[in-house]
This record gives sequence, structure tokens and C-alpha cells, in this order.
Amino acid sequence: MEHMLSIYNTLTRKKEKFVPLNPPKVGLYVCGPTVYGEAHLGHARPAVIYDVLYRYLTFLGYQVRYVRNITDVGHLENDADEGEDKISKRAKLDKIEPMELVQKYINSYHENIRLLNAIPPSIEPQASGHIIEQQQMIKEILQKKFAYVENGSVYFDVEKYDKQYGYGKLSGRNLKDMLSNTRELSGQDEKRSPFDFAIWKKASPEHIMRWPSEWSDGFPGWHLECSAMSTKYLGETFDIHGGGMDLLFPHHEGEIAQSRVAHGHDQVRYWMHNNMITIDGQKMGKSLNNFITLDELFSGDHRLLEQSYTPMTVRFFILQAHYGSTLDFSNSALQAAEKGLKRLLKSIELIDEIKAADASDFSVSEIREKCFDALNDDLNTPVAIAHLFDAVKNINLLKEGSLKLKRQDLAELRKFMHQVTFDILGLKPEMVNSATNNLEKDLINLIVDLRLEARNKKDFAASDIIRDKLSALGIQINDTKEGTSWEKS
Repeated sequence: MEHMLSIYNTLTRKKEKFVPLNPPKVGLYVCGPTVYGEAHLGHARPAVIYDVLYRYLTFLGYQVRYVRNITDVGHLENDADEGEDKISKRAKLDKIEPMELVQKYINSYHENIRLLNAIPPSIEPQASGHIIEQQQMIKEILQKKFAYVENGSVYFDVEKYDKQYGYGKLSGRNLKDMLSNTRELSGQDEKRSPFDFAIWKKASPEHIMRWPSEWSDGFPGWHLECSAMSTKYLGETFDIHGGGMDLLFPHHEGEIAQSRVAHGHDQVRYWMHNNMITIDGQKMGKSLNNFITLDELFSGDHRLLEQSYTPMTVRFFILQAHYGSTLDFSNSALQAAEKGLKRLLKSIELIDEIKAADASDFSVSEIREKCFDALNDDLNTPVAIAHLFDAVKNINLLKEGSLKLKRQDLAELRKFMHQVTFDILGLKPEMVNSATNNLEKDLINLIVDLRLEARNKKDFAASDIIRDKLSALGIQINDTKEGTSWEKS
């Protein structure tokens, strides 16, 4: 199968033509959430971006094993080796068991991601379910003398690794420069270097989540989890590792080092990193307390929101920026996405109303080729969407009768719009409860009848007030010689 997709490989800092290890099989590993709170807009971006990548690889004919992990232990405060486990801390505040907290937020995350129409991964491993695999990898790293034991904790020796393999390839950092700008260790005397990181941490007496090991009762290091789980489900070498830009250092840098030592070679062939969603120029996240949860977005219940936004509006908003660029939150941007999505979906509905002609005034295949060229160019969804809207413009002209298409070209247009919009970008018409929808129509018809009654009584002031109120709610009144009708504007 001819392959066209190119990916910006964070490791080499250039676009590379994606050629999988064992065509047509592809291994895709994505760092999932640390489940100690509600899913927010920042969680939605990687879920949507890597869902589109998964969909597109599948569309191209590859058999994809998509693994997205759940971090439910070992992620300490400030992404460091000291402090309290984020999940344990939240569980204490909520006065529930840590695994009860984990399950609560896994359920919430799954529901929100389902609403965003993201396909579930092939495998979704949890760190707490793979303690044995992590302990085995620690033993391998110790046997190769790239880690040391201190007071029941096991630390990865970054300086030794740097001398042999070079540390910082992914992030472009130089360890010597970092060390020269780092203060002497304070309160962390166990470590030989400030850049050494725990691959097993001895649990303090008050630490709830702990497992027995030959080193101590403790828990695995955050970086180690992904190395162990990706190895179990995708092997010692796999194709694509994805995650947020904030994970590039130190998390993914730590993964590279651990896996290189354990396996004797680099594990990942292509590294992809989605950029952050920002708000007022700052990264949106729990640590800054400036995040908007997905539940709040869908309900509109947040001080920064002017209205509620549907899951598909949020998905479309995310796809209107390239995954490698920052995406700044604003109500105006979401409202523009809402209008654009409605226009796109409406145009797809119109295709079935267009009558075939005996000639074609434009090339559907040319628009299709441009759209797929954009997707093949590092998954450039905003450019692909721009070409979709070129097709939307032509669809509206076809409906008006200003343009014509042959039957076969019309069928190609319908297929192309469905493939990209629904199958690849994962958008879908918003589902509205039919009973609610019928009630809405009945209520609008009742109000329109009351307005008509006011007009018949020549109470034009009341008639105009009703018309203006409906218009403000998005209901357009049309008075013609044949009677009065309404439509959503």
C-alpha cells in the first residue's frame, strides 16, 4: 500500500514520511490522564487529536493497536519525586478510598470523551494494574547498573546515562548546561544528582497507595509506568508515541532513557506532541486553577462562559488549529466554531436535495485531493477543514442552481464530505431528544399562533414584540402572502 502521511517527529525535529514497522499494523501509545479530578478542556485536546490520527490511520488501511494509559498511582505533586501522590491527596480531602476516587473520575472521563465522539482505545491499561511489570523493568535497569538503591527507593542515574547515550535528545536540553544552572541538592540527599528520578519510591508511613517489593513497600515512579505498559502491549519497538507538550520533559525524556537501557535500543520511532490550550495566554490546567471542565462547557455553568457549547462544537473548535500550535480559549472562537459546524453539517444535508445535471462546473476530485494533501501533511486539520468549506460554498451554489454537477460527481462529493467530516474528523450531527424536539416545535407554533392572533386584532405592537423576542432566541419569522412560517436562523 502506498503511504503518504508525514508526521512531525519531535525527536528529530522534522517531518518524516510515516512508514510503520510491520505494515499494515501500527502501534500507537498515548499518555492518558492522571485521574484525580474532572476532565477539562485541556484533556479534550489530546483525546480528539489522537482520535483523528487513529481514525485516519484506520481509514488508510492500517490495523492500529491504540493504547492509552490511565495514571492512577505514582504521580506526585509538581511532577517531582517528593511530596504527596496527587490521587491520595485528593482522596484524603474527599474522605474516600483512592481507588474509589480513581473509578469515579475514570467513569466521568470516559463519559465526556464519549460525548466528544472519540473512539475508545484498543487497550486502556492502568498503572496500578501493572506493578509486576514495572518491578521487572526496574530489576533490568539495576542489573545494567543505570540505577541505584538508596533507603528503599530506586533512582535512575541520569548522569551515567548521559555519558553513554546522551540525555535530552527529545527536549533538546543539554545536561551539563542544566547542571551548571542548578543549585545544590536540598532535602533530597538520597539522589546523586538533581536530575536523577525515582523509578521506585519508598512509601512514607502516611502514604496510602503502596506495594511490597525487594527494595521497600512503595510505589512505581511516574515515568516508569508508561515504559512498562507500552512494552507489554506494543513490544520493545513500536511506531508512534503521543502526548501533550507538557509531558515532553521530564516525563517522555525519562521514558526514552529507561526504555533505552532496558531494551538496549530506542523503543519509539515517531514522537508526536500536541500543544496546549491556553486561557489569557496561560496553559489551562488544574495546577493553575484556571481550567474549565467539560461538564461546565457542555452546561455553560462557569463564570468565563457566555453560553453552553455542545460536544461537537468543542471538537470542531479543537480541530480548527493544528495540533502542534497553541489554541487559545475564548467565547468568540467557540461561537464561531458553533456557526461553522452548523453550516458544514447543513451543507451535507443539502447534497441529497441537489439534482444531477448533464455537465459539471467544478472538479470534486481536485477539492478532495487538496483536503487529503492537508491531512497527509502532519495531520493538518485546519487546512483540511478550509478545503471542506470550499466544497460547502460550491454545495450552496449547486442548491441555488448557479453551479451544476453530473450524477457521478455528485455521488463523489457526497462520499468525500461524509468520509472526511464523519469518518476521519469524527464530527456528527448533534443528537437531540425527539420528545424535547417535538415539544420545542409545539411551543414555537403556539407562540407564532398567538402573534398571528395579535396581528389579526391589529395589535401590531404586541405582534412586533413577539417577533423580536423570537428573533433574539434564534427563531426567524417569515410573513408572506401564503401565510406565516418560522425557521431557526
